[in-house]
Parts: sequence; C-alpha cells; structure tokens
Amino acid sequence: MRFVYEERKTAQAASVLLRANGGRMNYMKLIKLLYLADRQSLIDTGYTISGDTLVSMDRGPVLSKTYELINWGDAGTAWKQYISDPEHYEVQTTADTGTGALSEYEVELLLGVHEQFRDFTQWDLVHYTHELPEWTDPRGSSRPIDVRVILREAGKSDEEIEAVASVVEELRFLKSAGTRAR
Repeated sequence: MRFVYEERKTAQAASVLLRANGGRMNYMKLIKLLYLADRQSLIDTGYTISGDTLVSMDRGPVLSKTYELINWGDAGTAWKQYISDPEHYEVQTTADTGTGALSEYEVELLLGVHEQFRDFTQWDLVHYTHELPEWTDPRGSSRPIDVRVILREAGKSDEEIEAVASVVEELRFLKSAGTRAR
C-alpha cells in the first residue's frame, strides 16, 4: 500500500506539533510524533496524515521523505519554508503554515499525540516505538513497514484491510491523473 506524500500538509502537521511544544523540538522527537499521528490516523481512517512512506530504521519507525527533508531538504521545498534546519538537534517553526490542508480531526489527533507523549524524550520515544509490532530491526539500513501489519494488529479484518488498500490505490491513481492533467 503506497500513499501519496503531501509535503505542505506534513509541514503543517509538524508546525502544529512544534507550536504545541513552544515552537521548537528535538527533531527525532518530532519525527516520532508525526509517525505516531500517522499510525493512529491509519487505524482510525484508513489513511495517514502525511501520505509518507513508513520505514523501520535503527532508532525506530520514521516517515521516510519527512526524515530526508529534515536532514537534507532543499531551500525551495514547502517543508523548508516553514521548518528550520536542525540546529543542536532541534528544529523550529520559521513561519506560520496555517492548518488549511489539515482536517479538524487531524489537528485534534496531532494535539492529542503531543499531549500523550509530551513528557517523553526522543530516547523514550525510540524505546516506545521499538515495541510497536510493525517495527523490525533494519540492522543499519531501513526497511519498509507493511501498513497491513499495523491494521491487522489494530484488529482490522482482512476484508477491511483490502478495502483500505483499494481506496488508497484509487486515491493514488486519481491524484496522479490530476497531476498529469495540469
């Protein structure tokens, strides 16, 4: 199952978390919170907030493209318009992203994830996410996470999982067709 990555929406989601944390945060903690919000959205709605690819890395699951943007993103990206480069392992908001791409549910979910894990350090979150059933030790590399494992572990039936997969592929097709039509 492959989602469609939405960089501007992901930057808005990160900004919600950063603002809830006083405007700045350790970037590993931010990545973990974004992952946990995407994971919960997947369970609740069948779709993630970011549309990013979920991968297992040595320090737990992450959002692949978001991880790359934080560490190596180009200045012209939507992410870099709103989120700073890491400095002393922290990032901060640099401009108001707004929340127009996020639904009310998504904003509430992000704030709930922040509240639930507010007192966790990045290392607490590494340990926490290592206990999630979908994480597998990539042994120094990265491995794609099968979102079906997340859904199955959350109690979804095979029929529900296949229905989610079907909708995800249809949305992917429609978004790619819309992009080609422009």
